Amino acid sequence: MGSEAGPDAFLPVAFVIGYLLGSIPFGLLLTRVAGTADLRSIGSGNIGATNVLRTGRKGLAAATLLLDMLKGTVAVLIAGSLGGPNAAMLAALGAFLGHLFPVWLKFRGGKGVAVYIGVLLGLFWPAAVVFCLVWLATAITSRYSSLSALVASVVTPLFLWWFGHAALASLFAVLTLLLFYMHRENIKRLQAGTEGRIGQTG
Repeated sequence: MGSEAGPDAFLPVAFVIGYLLGSIPFGLLLTRVAGTADLRSIGSGNIGATNVLRTGRKGLAAATLLLDMLKGTVAVLIAGSLGGPNAAMLAALGAFLGHLFPVWLKFRGGKGVAVYIGVLLGLFWPAAVVFCLVWLATAITSRYSSLSALVASVVTPLFLWWFGHAALASLFAVLTLLLFYMHRENIKRLQAGTEGRIGQTG
């Protein structure tokens, strides 16, 4: 009986592991080390790679993107190795929520696209490839980064469902809804035609 309770008992721990890793504000830490202005005082005020790019430091933005992805992947892999698939999925949810709502920053974090890709890599990497391909195709045709992420996030749970991963499809349907919520201002600007395009200055 004790061994049967083991995996279930680990599930809350998996969520906490995911949340703590997800809440590491790499964008804020990297820009502080580089001596730039407080990331929360410029642009959108969030801690993601897009806002880091507004500092003019492309290298820092790329590093933020990579590290934000990897913290999601690492959370999933650690939890999965210790507690199995259910633990991995809970860690993915925790990492995503940790990035969006980090306790260290008064629950004001990033918008979640990099972490979304990162947890996809850890859970079912072909879906991460599909996300990136859809993002790229949408970005090339529309030149809207936000729209590209939203379209790719809609396709992802459908792809997972089609591949027979019902549990993952349900998880990413929830993450997609959260992604849409975090992009609500972008959606308003897209509807108004005032959203900035990729490569646009000023």
